[in-house]
Amino acid sequence: MNYKIGLVSLGCAKNRTDSEIMLALLADAGCEIVSDPAVADVIIVNTCGFIDPAKQESIDAILDMARYKEEGNCKKLIATGCLAERYSSDILSELPEVDAILGTGDYDKIVQVIEASFRDAAKPVICGNIDRTPEGTLPRVLLTPPYTAYIKIADGCDNRCTYCAIPMIRGRFRSRPIAEIYDEAKSLAESGVKEIILIAQDTTRYGLDIGATLAGLLDELVKIEGIEWIRVHYFYSEAITKELIDTMAKHDKICNYIDMPVQHADNYILRRMARRTSREEMEEKIAYMREKLKNCCIRTSIIVGFPGETEEHFAVLRDFVERMRFDRMGVFAYSREEGTPAAEFPDQIDDDIKQERLDELMRLQQQISLELNREKIGSVLDVLVEGYDSESCLFYGRSRADSLDVDGNVFFGTEDEVSPGDIIRVKILDASEYDLTGMRVD
Repeated sequence: MNYKIGLVSLGCAKNRTDSEIMLALLADAGCEIVSDPAVADVIIVNTCGFIDPAKQESIDAILDMARYKEEGNCKKLIATGCLAERYSSDILSELPEVDAILGTGDYDKIVQVIEASFRDAAKPVICGNIDRTPEGTLPRVLLTPPYTAYIKIADGCDNRCTYCAIPMIRGRFRSRPIAEIYDEAKSLAESGVKEIILIAQDTTRYGLDIGATLAGLLDELVKIEGIEWIRVHYFYSEAITKELIDTMAKHDKICNYIDMPVQHADNYILRRMARRTSREEMEEKIAYMREKLKNCCIRTSIIVGFPGETEEHFAVLRDFVERMRFDRMGVFAYSREEGTPAAEFPDQIDDDIKQERLDELMRLQQQISLELNREKIGSVLDVLVEGYDSESCLFYGRSRADSLDVDGNVFFGTEDEVSPGDIIRVKILDASEYDLTGMRVD
C-alpha cells in the first residue's frame, strides 16, 4: 500500500499505544504517515467510549474528519477503538461516513481492514474479539516525546465495578509475558527512551493470570541500561501489597509515584461500586506507602454523585480527602453507563448536586495542592526537561512526581544549555497550586 495515513487518537494512554502500533504497521506496509488530515487518503479515528463526554468527543471527531472527504483528499474513514467496539452497529447505521470498523482486540489487523475497504463495496467490520491480545512485540511509532513511552503490560479488566463498562469493551484481564515486556522496554531504551510508563486497566493485578507479579516485572525492568525512570499507573488499592511497595522502595529508577483511583471513601458506597476494599484498608496502605517511599506522590481519582450517595456519604468522602491530603486528585461526576449495574440503580443523583459536590472537592484539593507545593520550596528535584515556554521565558519539565499529560510542570531558569530529554537538578523557589518554579543547580 502507498496511501497517506492520518490518525486521531482519543482517550487513555492504552488507546494511544494501540494507535502507535497501527501507525507502525501501516508504515511497514508502505504507507506515509501525515499530520495534516487534509492530505490523507485514509483517516483513522481511534475512539474512546468510556463515559458520555468521551463518546461525544469521539463522535464529533469522526464527523470532523468526515468533512475531509469533501474538503480534502480522504477516500476512507476508519473507526477503531472503544466506541467502535461497543457501538459498531450504531456507527454503521448512524454514521454512513465511516467506511470500516476495527475493534479493541484486533488493532493489529489495520492493514488488512484498509485493504479490504478499498477492495470491496461492503464495509469491513472486525469486532467482538475483546479477549484477544496480539502476540509478540509489535512495532510502534511513538506519539509521545522521544524520551518517554508508555508500555501496556496487560489489557482488559476482571474487577466488574458496577459503574464501569471497560470489561464489556476491553474483555477479561490478560497479562503480557515478562520477557515480551522486557524486550519492548529494551528496544525503546535503545531508541533513546529514558522514561517508561507502565499502564493497564489495573497494573497491580499484573501477572496473576500467568504466574507472575508486578514486583517481579519491576525487578527485571530496572536492569535495562538507558531507562532512568520507571513510572506505574493505575494501582488498585485492594491489590497493592507490601512486597510491591518494598520493591519500589529499593530501586531508585522506580518513581515513587502512586496513581491509585480510590473513587470513594464511604464503605457503603464502595460496596455499591463493587470495590473490594474499605476506607480503613485504604488509609492503612496509604500510611505504609508514605512510610516506605521517600517523597511519595499519591495521585487519585474520585467519583461524586454515585447512585445513593447521600450528604452523609459525601461528608465521609470530603473528610477522607481532607485527611489524606493527596498530592494530585481528579474528580468526576458519575456518568450513567448503559449496560452497567449502576445504571439501573433507582436512586440516581441530580446533575446539579453532582456538580456542586465536584466543585467543593476541587476547591478543597486546590488548597491542599498549594500547601503541599509550597512545602517543596527550598528543595532540589530531579527534572526531566521537556521544552521552553516563551511566555514565561523559562524552560519547563517534569519531576518524578509529575506524569506525562496529567500533572503539573516545573519551570526553571538556567544559564546552561539544556535539551528535551535531559534530566537535571532544579532548586524550587516558588509554587502555585499545580506548578513549581526554580533554578537549575549543579
